[in-house]
Amino acid sequence: MKNKGIYKIISLILSIVMVVFAVLIVLQLLKMDILPHNLFIPVILIFVLVSLILILWINFIAHGTVSRVFAMIFVLIYTVSMGIGNYYVYKTDGFMQKVTDHKVGDVKNTVSIIVREDSKFKDLSSLKGKKVGRLNNVDKVGTGKLLKAIKKEKGDDYFNIKKYDGALSEVEALYNGEIDAMILNESYRGNITSVEEYEHFSTETRVIYTTTYYTTKKNDSLVVSDITKNPFTILISGNDTTGDVSELSRSDVNMLVTINPKTSTILLTSMSRDTYVETVCDADGDVACPNGQMDKITHTGIYGLNTTRETVENFYDLKVNYSYRVNFTSVIDVVDALDGIDLNVEEGEQCDLFWANMKPGLPVGQHHVDGETALAFARERKAYVDGDYQRVRNQQKVLQAIINRAISSSVLVNYTSFINSLQSAFETNMTYDEITDLIKYELQTKPEWKFETYQISGIGDELMCASLGQSASVQIPDLNTVRIAREKIQAVMDGKSSYDVAEDGAPEYSYYPSQVTTDYLNTETETVDNEVSSDQLTQDQETYDPNAGYDSEAGYDTEDNTTEG
Repeated sequence: MKNKGIYKIISLILSIVMVVFAVLIVLQLLKMDILPHNLFIPVILIFVLVSLILILWINFIAHGTVSRVFAMIFVLIYTVSMGIGNYYVYKTDGFMQKVTDHKVGDVKNTVSIIVREDSKFKDLSSLKGKKVGRLNNVDKVGTGKLLKAIKKEKGDDYFNIKKYDGALSEVEALYNGEIDAMILNESYRGNITSVEEYEHFSTETRVIYTTTYYTTKKNDSLVVSDITKNPFTILISGNDTTGDVSELSRSDVNMLVTINPKTSTILLTSMSRDTYVETVCDADGDVACPNGQMDKITHTGIYGLNTTRETVENFYDLKVNYSYRVNFTSVIDVVDALDGIDLNVEEGEQCDLFWANMKPGLPVGQHHVDGETALAFARERKAYVDGDYQRVRNQQKVLQAIINRAISSSVLVNYTSFINSLQSAFETNMTYDEITDLIKYELQTKPEWKFETYQISGIGDELMCASLGQSASVQIPDLNTVRIAREKIQAVMDGKSSYDVAEDGAPEYSYYPSQVTTDYLNTETETVDNEVSSDQLTQDQETYDPNAGYDSEAGYDTEDNTTEG
């Protein structure tokens, strides 16, 4: 009798817990509105019926010992499953709340005081009365924030300030001993290390003081009325940093993802990070942004995602609906959370060594790779004959593999870690409702997505880059391929295949500005003759090598020696 009484108490407790879990999961699903309407009611009925059957079984039907044991086991399994299901739904809701929280004031900016590695200066106090360099017009806000913090801590006129028109001239002054320290916004560090002379800047210097502040983020989307029926385009901006995805840095990946849900078609359109473009600045962004000046597309990232988006829109002459910002850490964390992705390395994509991390490359064949290897594959260019073009194709292949893995049933095995990785992996201006609509669409229709790819091409040159204040290696885009890219995007938007667009036409390398400012910070500008003869263009086409300047023995690119993507 005693055992029977204990069994009744346990069965009652399990029944209550089971009912609570069932109610919670129904309420969460109702709140999230994540299930299609044709699935929601059947799912609710299943929860109700299964719970009712198990409650009747464990409390009224099961009498013998064996029957009660089986009833207890089934109820325990079901209750635990409901608990896990509740946790999964809760984590999913939290993830979507976080990534779609378009609050202001969350763009991270870090400004540092930097000294030579071999200098005697150890902290801020040791710099009292010393010569410290700052940029004259670039990043006035960030420099002002740092100087204000120091004034509050140490008082007025703590340094002897010396102004410089460009980051490179400031670094040169530090190296020559003209100044004892320099003030630099960390978003400009990549611009310095991209110059051969200062490629080891990060190891030859050290930071002795930093201040961090947050600026207003405004990243409005061009909303689609029904994201499950109407086509739309997303800009994926990949920062060349690790850690916090919100920190400003160069945008080394600039990929347009055009999605047509009616035809289940996804078109990936890419450009080289060195593509020479006219900068279109965010009106509410960095006051020092060189609006209308020519620069590499990668440099637009240091002025914010809006500047990158508006520059891309101007370049392609189209509108972007949504944007996603990711970085190196994002790729590693997401791929690892998915327990790896599958890459089919084809002839021409193999390499013996990844220069990005100096680890063994991938031979031809099918591979299941982890996050670090996936990132190295997406960043690699020095191992390939066509350099940056192959890197772009690798990036497209990695993105396809991530999408395929994420929508597969295998993601359920590591679902919690996958959701955790996504929470800090990217930022987007998509809304909560838009993301849930896409999930419902995926669950309801289970589309067989067709991936199509395209990338624009160009020729190499050495031209003025506004953010550097000097010339650098750039890629002048072939405007014919830009036109083709635009037509392919429109074809997918119209419900057709991008492969229906003919990839013909003579190259057009006329994307030189009518004026190139040698130093956009100064009032005086120097104009150059930008008319290039057809003979010169032909010569450029014949002699252009995407790996030109690469020193295989030294292990770096003499024109652009960054190890970033």
